[in-house]
Amino acid sequence: MAQHLRFLAVDMVYKGKDGHPGPALSIADIVATLFFDEMNIRPEEPNWEDRDRFILSKGHACPIYYAALSERGYFGEPVEDFKLRALGSTFQGHPVMNKTKGVDMTSGSLGNGIAIASGMAIAGKYRKKDYTVYAIVGDGELQEGVCWEGINAAAGHKLDNLIVFLDKNGWQSGGTVEETIGSNNLKERFEAFQWDTQEIDGHDIDAIKAAIEKAKTVKGKPHAIVCDCVKGKGLSYMENDNSWHKGVPSDEQYKIAVEELGGAR
Repeated sequence: MAQHLRFLAVDMVYKGKDGHPGPALSIADIVATLFFDEMNIRPEEPNWEDRDRFILSKGHACPIYYAALSERGYFGEPVEDFKLRALGSTFQGHPVMNKTKGVDMTSGSLGNGIAIASGMAIAGKYRKKDYTVYAIVGDGELQEGVCWEGINAAAGHKLDNLIVFLDKNGWQSGGTVEETIGSNNLKERFEAFQWDTQEIDGHDIDAIKAAIEKAKTVKGKPHAIVCDCVKGKGLSYMENDNSWHKGVPSDEQYKIAVEELGGAR
């Protein structure tokens, strides 16, 4: 399923002639695990009050999000042409909660996801709900100060109903995280903020499942799962090549994607 979601993400970027394939492919295994194995959701009732919540803080990676929603049944029949980033389309360049079924919060202004997810987790505690709030954030966006305000608040409120996945692929739009901020020691930084923290291979489905299961046994702390990922994972010419942060495959490159990712359904 993760590979299929990768193909759909590349397909919609290719057909729409715009988008961010590299950041989408790096989180495909996390997204597939959440939407097809872990999250308690009802696609036929997207606003179900007791559903688990999902925040894609790195909103530019939305092609993989749209692919998961489609394959999970949020739009009835699977979408054949997403019309990504087209004027008036349901599938904008960043997720929009009042435009696309299954999107719990508009995102894309980087850095806001953890604070938003923390607010949802606080609301769940206040209303005595047992849903879990999941968020995926990029390592580059963690340079935003609002991230650490949210991280601090989550610890202070003991939000054990919050699980944050950190896409640690080492890149951001302008270059490597090391070049920009000088350090990508995310596990140690979250531990310093008193979060329950694990570090795993972000492309190992079993490791992702086990990390979620382990996180849910720890009470009184929010949970960070640092995922060592490869930007552009799954497609040979995109892997660890930051020129694919934003870009459109040529006809020949699209054919390679069909071969390597399994093509259409």
